[in-house]
Parts: sequence; C-alpha cells; structure tokens
Amino acid sequence: MTDNVGTDPQYDGFADEFLDHARDGFYNAYVDRPACLDLLGDVDGRTVLDAACGPGLYAEELVARGARLLGLDQSPRMIELCHRRVPSGDFRVHELAEPLHWLPDASVDLILFALAMEYVDDRPAMLREFRRVLRPGGALVLSRLHPTGDWLRHGGSYFDVRVVEEVWSQGWRVRYWLAPLERTCDELADAGFLIERLREPRPRPDAAAVDPRRYERLSREPTGFLAIRAVPRPGD
Repeated sequence: MTDNVGTDPQYDGFADEFLDHARDGFYNAYVDRPACLDLLGDVDGRTVLDAACGPGLYAEELVARGARLLGLDQSPRMIELCHRRVPSGDFRVHELAEPLHWLPDASVDLILFALAMEYVDDRPAMLREFRRVLRPGGALVLSRLHPTGDWLRHGGSYFDVRVVEEVWSQGWRVRYWLAPLERTCDELADAGFLIERLREPRPRPDAAAVDPRRYERLSREPTGFLAIRAVPRPGD
C-alpha cells in the first residue's frame, strides 16, 4: 500500500451508483446528513461552501433552506450531477488539497465537509484554506468515519496514521486514511480552528423501521461517523 491516497477521483467511476445509494441509504440519509445539517444550523441567506459536494444531496437540502451554495468536488461526474440537481449552485471540479484560488479571504459563512477528510493527503493545507475563506463568526462542519470503527475493521494500532484499501459491499474499491481522533483534533487546531461541538451521531428514530439491525447496532456501537463543528480561533 502506498503512503498516500493520490488525486485520482475515486468516486468518478461509480458516481451515478453512489447517488442512488446515498439518496436513501441508511448511513447517509439517517445518520450523517441529519447530523451535519443540524450542526450547520440556520443557513438562510448565508453563503455555504459544500466541499466534496458529491452528487449534490446536501447541496439540494441547503438551497431548499435558503443558502447561497458553492460546491466543489474532484470528480467531474459528481459535478455534472450537482449541476442537474441544483441548477442555482455554483459548482466546479477542484482537488481539495489545492488552494481555493477563486475564493477571497473571509468570503463564506459556512463550510460543509462531509465524509471526505480521509481522502485528502495534505489535510493541513486544505484546512488552512478553509480557515482563510471563512468569515469571522463562520464555522466548519465536517464528518469523518469514526476512528474506532476503522480500527475495529482493520486492526493494527489505533494510533497509526496510514492508508488502507477497502472494497465496500457495493463492490466499490476505495483508498483512504486511517487516523486517530487526536490527529483530526490536532490538524484542526494547527489550522486555526477551535472545536465547538463534537458528535457521535446515532441513527434518526425513524431509521428503526428502515433497517432494525443496523439501527440497533449503530445506536450502541461507535462504528459509524464523527461530526464536528469547528470555529475560527480568535486572533489567528
């Protein structure tokens, strides 16, 4: 296994399948999206950057709630799907570790970064750019795979920061970083953020009728996601 994930748009080859899966999928629709949207709070009239916007499922909901939506993803096909789903959004293909050269300092109110941090090799550079473009009083909401769940699946040392390759149940092969929670916290701090809230989301109550087995397991085991709301550190 290499020591990086690389810039290949891994989801490009199964972007349409991912849209079908994530639209109503248990993990996305009943765990991650509700948690992230709740942490974002009121978005009406605010400029939101949806970083790693995928096929536009978050973007669609944010626009419906009154946000002015900017979006980026490294997958050209994902961006095509976003344009179709949210015609009013401003979307572009962009590699996350590269500078956000089209965004001025302090130009967005909120940043959503859902389930994509583990695919970025230079996370410190990316987080510094997020800090740069956030306005005073803004916030970054990010989610990631729960590091305990990663460790339970892959074994080894929980504290090792490493790249793994995994084949998901849909047959999709993905590479991503494993990292302990302290590494995520340190990277946020080094980029000038303070963690305001940290959640370990459990499924919404109505998910019990959708998949009772997953609902029960994710209600008691840390094998799903983490969600964090971080704010710019004053004076940085």
